Amino acid sequence: MKILKAIAVACFLATASSVEALGQSLIRDTEIEHLLREYTDPILVAAGLQPADVDMYLVADPSMNAFVTGGQNIFLYTGIIVEASTPNQLKGVIAHETAHIAGAHLARSGDAMANAAVPVYVSMGLGLLAALAGEGGAGAALMASSQQFGALSFMTYSRGQESSADQAALGYLETTGQSGRGLVEFFDRFRYQEVMSNARRFPYFRSHPLSSHRIDALRENVEQSEHAQVLDSEEDIAYLQRIQAKIYGFLVAPEFVFYRYPETDQSLPARYARAVAYYHDARLDEAREEIESLIAEEPENPYFQELYGQMLFESGRPQESIQYHQRSVELAPTAPLLRINLAIAQIATEDDQMLEEARRNLRVALDIEPDNAFGWYQLSIVHERSGETALAQLAIAEQAFAVGNRSRAREFAMRARNQLQHGTPAWVRATEIEAVSVPTAAERRRQRRSN
Repeated sequence: MKILKAIAVACFLATASSVEALGQSLIRDTEIEHLLREYTDPILVAAGLQPADVDMYLVADPSMNAFVTGGQNIFLYTGIIVEASTPNQLKGVIAHETAHIAGAHLARSGDAMANAAVPVYVSMGLGLLAALAGEGGAGAALMASSQQFGALSFMTYSRGQESSADQAALGYLETTGQSGRGLVEFFDRFRYQEVMSNARRFPYFRSHPLSSHRIDALRENVEQSEHAQVLDSEEDIAYLQRIQAKIYGFLVAPEFVFYRYPETDQSLPARYARAVAYYHDARLDEAREEIESLIAEEPENPYFQELYGQMLFESGRPQESIQYHQRSVELAPTAPLLRINLAIAQIATEDDQMLEEARRNLRVALDIEPDNAFGWYQLSIVHERSGETALAQLAIAEQAFAVGNRSRAREFAMRARNQLQHGTPAWVRATEIEAVSVPTAAERRRQRRSN
């Protein structure tokens, strides 16, 4: 797996008193996203929602937090994943957040909050669309972008909504044959939060007020449920621990990683975390030793192959990295981020013979994930180096369209259309982007000021 450091993309929030503005990084990682979808999709179905309609975002932040926003978006902080003792605890939180969506709790929180939230949703939406661009030199499977969005302090649920979400979450877990015990355990671990001042509470419990009565009522219903005694398998617990180690390795300073996962610990999660930490600490030989031991143990694991490729690529060895990126794609051919990683390495070799293969990988990735702005940017590089200026401009138009920059999308679509053959698929696409990318009033004002 590869993880990129996030770059800042400003997303200014239009509310002053209602929003506690925080800079956060949204991260992407194929392995983590796959696991979270395995946890989440059955719960969404049980709630009567379509998984394809619900977007999940992973926030690189050690705080314990999770929240939902309008438009069926679920945000999970890495801190809440690392803090979960079992998969069932994390699934309980996800089920609870799903219940807020299914119950339309945000929409029912009053006109004042709804009116205050509108500009925030607009700003946040533009920021989310921009959460695709990564550092050009780092081909990462945890591709990241960053924007500022609010902690949305006004999105605090009532105690009635919280209790309703608890019971709905229990129902979803029951429907999927899982216990609600994990949600009770999660709340029990942090019961003390209810006596803390608001400033000292974890962000999750500031927006999700906790009470002993809630926990007791939830526990009573869990104990009476059919699947109360269903436990996570050892394999499921071990895989969560692996993901937690990966997150810790990428997001925590190496010295703390080595303290938590000392060399005496030869478990797979510990070696995974140390491999990342060694690589971040510029100790490539030790990093290679750890990742090679992981590959030897699980040669069919695409994410170990991906991580090895990232290490080599970011160490200035793109040619050597290709075999590992290629293997990761062979093992997970429908994972768009892995294909983009491979294409980035192929482009970085500056071997024109590899451009066609990079083009093919990017096209497959963008067919699967057409809103991936980083992928469109890489494709523009391929077209430009191939002397296909109009197609490069169309790819830039696609990139701008994906991040919500209508003015830029329209400008480059017009340039591309004027050079493309009339009636071709590329010409038609440029025409479509130009037609739907009318700048907003705010963009027109910015343009006038800049001129």
